[in-house]
Amino acid sequence: MPTPARAPVMSLRDYGAARGSHAHDHFQVLIGLRGTLDIEVEGRGAQIDARRARVVAPGDRHDFESRGGCRCLVLDSAQPGWARCLDRAPADLPRLQALARFLAHSLRQAQPPALALRQAPALLLEAWGPAPARTAGRRIDWHALVDWARARWHEPLSVADLADVACLSPSQFAQRCRDEQGLSPMHWLRTLRLAHARELRFDGFSVAETARRTGYRSPSALTAALRR
Repeated sequence: MPTPARAPVMSLRDYGAARGSHAHDHFQVLIGLRGTLDIEVEGRGAQIDARRARVVAPGDRHDFESRGGCRCLVLDSAQPGWARCLDRAPADLPRLQALARFLAHSLRQAQPPALALRQAPALLLEAWGPAPARTAGRRIDWHALVDWARARWHEPLSVADLADVACLSPSQFAQRCRDEQGLSPMHWLRTLRLAHARELRFDGFSVAETARRTGYRSPSALTAALRR
């Protein structure tokens, strides 16, 4: 059964003179609100303050301290789109900072605005700066995309994930998928997964092993899909 995607977590954090050190299995976005945070990521020093922000990659060990005290808006996220923001300053820092201040104010409320906080991770990613150029005419390498998807049946793949690999927006990818494959993206994924399952069964794999390899929640779910 696929492991559910980890939901983004946003918080306000105060850092002090006590030195910390750790690594995460997700992206960590730090946006300075007050004071200065000294941070060293994999041996490279940097500072985070009201004029500077940073994205830390999954697995990167980072040491941090703030001798004068520092407050940051922190987002912990597994969204792959943050990879394009690594080692790149925000393209529109004033916009990002204004959004961070609004979100910080929202988090301090007795009843935070649920809709604003739910949309916050996507808004922060958008505010960091434009993605690499994406055009509707960009060629999609469908063979490479098939290989990418077949290696990730254990993950809850979405249209956004496919679009990110194809370097298109979700809406552009959905239209291209309908135009070039004759299917919606999710229908294309289901068809691809079922075809992979049929290949494995033809090669002699058991129903249980085939279900495990192709991400079906149970052997019976696979059997039902094969009979449709």
